[in-house]
Amino acid sequence: MPVKYTRNFCIIAHVDHGKTTLSDRLLEYTNTVSQRVMTDQHLDSMDLEKERGITIKSHPVTMHYPAKDGHIYKLNLMDTPGHVDFSYEVSRSLAACEGAVLLIDAAQGVEAQTVANAHLAFGQKLKVIPVINKIDLPSANLELCTKQLEDILTIPAEEAILASGKSGIGIVDILEAVVARVPPPRWTEYPQTRALVFDSLYDSYRGVIAYIRVFSGAVKAGDMMLLMSNGIKSEIKEVGVFTPKMEKTAGLKAGDVGYIVSNIKTTADIKTGDTITLANKPATEMLEGYKEVRPLVFCGLYPLESDDYEKLKAALGRLRLNDSAFVYASESSLALGFGFRCGFLGLLHMEIIQERIRREHDVEIISTYPSVIYHIIKHGGEKIDVDNPVNLPDPGTILEIREPTIRASIIIPNDSMGDILALIMEKRGVCEHTDTLDMNRVMLRCVLPLNEILVDFNDRLKSVTHGYGSMDYELGEYIASDLVKMDIMINGDPVDAFACIVHREKAEGKGRQLCEKLAEIIPPQMFKVAIQAAIGGKIIARDNVREMRKDVTAKCYGGDISRKRKLLDKQKEGKKKMKQIGKVSIPPDAFIKVLQNN
Repeated sequence: MPVKYTRNFCIIAHVDHGKTTLSDRLLEYTNTVSQRVMTDQHLDSMDLEKERGITIKSHPVTMHYPAKDGHIYKLNLMDTPGHVDFSYEVSRSLAACEGAVLLIDAAQGVEAQTVANAHLAFGQKLKVIPVINKIDLPSANLELCTKQLEDILTIPAEEAILASGKSGIGIVDILEAVVARVPPPRWTEYPQTRALVFDSLYDSYRGVIAYIRVFSGAVKAGDMMLLMSNGIKSEIKEVGVFTPKMEKTAGLKAGDVGYIVSNIKTTADIKTGDTITLANKPATEMLEGYKEVRPLVFCGLYPLESDDYEKLKAALGRLRLNDSAFVYASESSLALGFGFRCGFLGLLHMEIIQERIRREHDVEIISTYPSVIYHIIKHGGEKIDVDNPVNLPDPGTILEIREPTIRASIIIPNDSMGDILALIMEKRGVCEHTDTLDMNRVMLRCVLPLNEILVDFNDRLKSVTHGYGSMDYELGEYIASDLVKMDIMINGDPVDAFACIVHREKAEGKGRQLCEKLAEIIPPQMFKVAIQAAIGGKIIARDNVREMRKDVTAKCYGGDISRKRKLLDKQKEGKKKMKQIGKVSIPPDAFIKVLQNN
């Protein structure tokens, strides 16, 4: 099939606006998947994706469509995630396409992620086809959606296609628009072979399978390929396309999207965004890839049973093979034993990884409080990065601590404005700009510390706006802040699992909250145990674990009061001695309860 009859496009949208359902209808209409084997959310391969109704990994598929102009077109579709944590999946799908179908929910209108993904597509110079989805809903407001298209995204309203993924309305119009509006594959006239790696997968039998988009030239089994970023050469064992299962073919030519199986055995060797060329006639310029993904959120993962350490290590190794954005390194804690420091893209990514460890690898784990990477500037000018509060250097040697910020776009109903501004101030954020989107909604552009939005910001945004608020963010710059390390001490000994880096103004409130929680959770001990929050040598909050009391005077049924006093004094001496040599046992579930409540 000539290259001019190939179209590469992806579907982008806010989370839960119907991308996967629409791709199901496209697969059905083009007979790519027969009705007999068709399932809901067909391109979502993980149980977790189906359960939560979210897409975690992008999925490519090749379809053949006989258009109204009499030609058969090859359409390469990529379904993408909508959640902000997985925006790197969206950016790499866009780099492998010439067009994007932008979905807008007819009932909810343009959301934060819709704006962010549309700008990503414009930035890659793609042709954007707007589709207003779910038009069969009783609450659909088409007039508002078309107005938002023009006002917020500057896309002419007449370009919009009305559709419903659930009932199959407008599917032909979308396919015809892809054929007519999306340009044929670009950069095909380049003299050497160049293919972009937009994803990779580890298979225990075949090694690393690279998902590629061929821009120029051709690749086939038996060719010797060269990875341009690191110079690794490897023989190609097999090539093929996705239908949506992997289907072996004779070769892939310019414009095709497919996969390559080679002799490479570790995913670290094939970087996402790398360019593959042929070793005997290599290209000189790499394709415009995209920046390497860096984890933003870190936490410690420890096995609940210390015997499961090796099992957890194997589980993390396997997850790392199929997820290049996830990183881990071993660490140990006095309170929790041996475990791993893990890096994630965001809280949802962290939650998904933890759930997969429990389900797919059957390991029960404890996770410590999530933190971010801080830049520490020492007095001599030395600069170090710290992702674990335990590794923070001595306060006397620190000149300043810089923390990462985010630039957030928050879309909210007008009547929630006061509550959201109060929430942003509470989280040490600054609202820089407000845009009125329509009669009912406004968009706030804010700068917030990343550390502050880690745990409960999204939940509180949803509850304050009754589910109508949405947020998208990108990483901002590092700024200097008055941050301190807060230690929690139990009976005078610091417990590293509870150490955290907090803003000085919030340290006292957080310390008091943690001490109260621990005093509730730790069971009564034989002697009074002090739980203290400290910054350096200064105690800022304190609570006590209640002590067990034995009634030593029960055998005194009469006589002089001095007999009772003697027994009580003896007990007091014993408690004093016990406090000096006794140890406090903290049950593992205490850590889980405190970290969950945080």
